[in-house]
Amino acid sequence: MSGRLIALTAAVVVGVASLCVAGLVTLTGAATACSVVTTPAGTTGRYDTGQVHHADVIVTVGVQQGIPVRGQVIAVATALQESGLRNLGHLGEDNDHDSRGLFQQRPSQGWGTPAQIMDPEYAAGAFYRALVTVAGWQSLPLAVAAQAVQRSAYPDAYARWEGDAAALVGLVSDQPAGSPGEQCISVGGWMRPIQGTFVSGFRTDDRPGHDGVDIAAAKGIPIHAAASGLVIRVVCNAHRRDGSPYSCDVDGHPVTVLGCGWYVELRHPDSTVTRYCHMRRRPAVDVGQQVAVGQVIGQVGSSGHSSGPHLHLETHIGEHATASHAVDPVGFFASRGIDLTAT
Repeated sequence: MSGRLIALTAAVVVGVASLCVAGLVTLTGAATACSVVTTPAGTTGRYDTGQVHHADVIVTVGVQQGIPVRGQVIAVATALQESGLRNLGHLGEDNDHDSRGLFQQRPSQGWGTPAQIMDPEYAAGAFYRALVTVAGWQSLPLAVAAQAVQRSAYPDAYARWEGDAAALVGLVSDQPAGSPGEQCISVGGWMRPIQGTFVSGFRTDDRPGHDGVDIAAAKGIPIHAAASGLVIRVVCNAHRRDGSPYSCDVDGHPVTVLGCGWYVELRHPDSTVTRYCHMRRRPAVDVGQQVAVGQVIGQVGSSGHSSGPHLHLETHIGEHATASHAVDPVGFFASRGIDLTAT
């Protein structure tokens, strides 16, 4: 990417930041800042409808080509760095003056004709076709995978867009069901998994073995991935006190039934784990699946050891979700810009 392109990209960033008024955050806000995501209109406090549309095109093409969520995040992050998610024409008479489009691809380097590259669907497809040829791309750091495709003079620049890209992929790929509402996605790409009432804390005096927090919500409310990550467990954990089996597909009981019911665990890029318990039915994801922040992973229920519909949410420092690794989700989320106790 040329110096002229860097300058234009900076101008795009400044332009986008100037849109963030009336309390909405800028692109490089503090770690505790949040962007407001409004559904289903498809806008965020940092990005306008045109940029969200281009993210949607990139994700849609990825789905059509069978590209996992990780690849979609890499693609959106790359477009954020290269063009600010704008479909730009060539930028001037310098060394890469023929760069254009969402990914600033060059006809002279075989990416396609100028007209093809200016077609966002074609450009996204071309990016994905190149990405899947990179050995082990799914396990590479985002900047390394993007650089293997783009070969930029600034290879480390892609990494700073990972949080925003994950938030955008989650926004356009799996909107919450129901009436329009607002959700907060932090600058680092985290969000509250459901909107509900905070009813029980972590290891309180009356519940010292309670390794998470409880958020009450109506049965069937979608549960969203709090951040992008890998599904590492999908489990039915319910049994009677005498050890006999109990179904996770029906309501449990606070006295006679034990266990987490239907639950999911996600491992995030920083090796932390989030666990989501008491789902209504088998979760909507499978082990080994990459999910984006905001993606629906299940529904609120009351399976297992439960007195009513709610989400039991646990956070663990380390890849094994054991009691020794459990930490208070309120502090865990607060450090990532999200207030779990807000109603």
